Amino acid sequence: MANDLFSLESKVAVVTGALGLIGREHCRALADAGAALVITDLSDEGCAQFAREFPRAIGVGADITKRGSVETLHARAVAAFGQVDVLVNNAAINDKFESPAAAAELSKFENYPIELWQQSLDVNVTGMFLCCQVIGTAMAKRGRGSIINVASTYGLVAPDQAMYRKLDGTQSFYKSAAYPVTKGAVVALTKFLASYWGSQNVRANTLCPGGVENGQDEYFVANYAKRTPLARMAKSSDYRGAVVFLASEASSYMTGANLVVDGGWTAW
Repeated sequence: MANDLFSLESKVAVVTGALGLIGREHCRALADAGAALVITDLSDEGCAQFAREFPRAIGVGADITKRGSVETLHARAVAAFGQVDVLVNNAAINDKFESPAAAAELSKFENYPIELWQQSLDVNVTGMFLCCQVIGTAMAKRGRGSIINVASTYGLVAPDQAMYRKLDGTQSFYKSAAYPVTKGAVVALTKFLASYWGSQNVRANTLCPGGVENGQDEYFVANYAKRTPLARMAKSSDYRGAVVFLASEASSYMTGANLVVDGGWTAW
């Protein structure tokens, strides 16, 4: 049956950044398709609590920027389920400033703190690299696996700074260079992995989502909608089908690709 192509009944999936807005939806989608889950984020307690929502799941707190922590994550996944078939690298950080009043100045490229730049590289690039290195290597040794690296439309196109402009014309925030640079690196790393492990039947693809509505200021949501052919921001559930597709046999001849799900944002 056609639906069998999307079945994950025999699969074990690790999802990083699983307690985030779309991370939770990735987990629910994979579980609904039949996968056993290894739910990971920084909070061990939070992961364990979320894991209780699913029939076959464990929660493991991990710091993906540290190789030892990722090795422990993988060991616990193997101890619980025997192997890992799917790796969803969803963990990432975005710009946050302690003082909203200072955000407009600090977020400018000219003033952007090197500490925030380094932090973004550590989590969004090095953390993903380590997860791929540790868990992907085990997949390659077994001769099968699917790696799904979550990027962003800002890994493909430059930020539109006008979206962050208020109705009175003032700019409260600038999208920094750190996020698009790191997300562009995700696309490049994925292509590298696809070519490197293709002969060992490990597929690597990028899921490239658009912005998700999550209580942002009304002016920003309106600006985003005007910039998008489907005239809205994404719902957190809008990526469920894409992640199941990339994890399942439905995409068995797909690797090194970038699946863009953005409401048409990058179409114009």
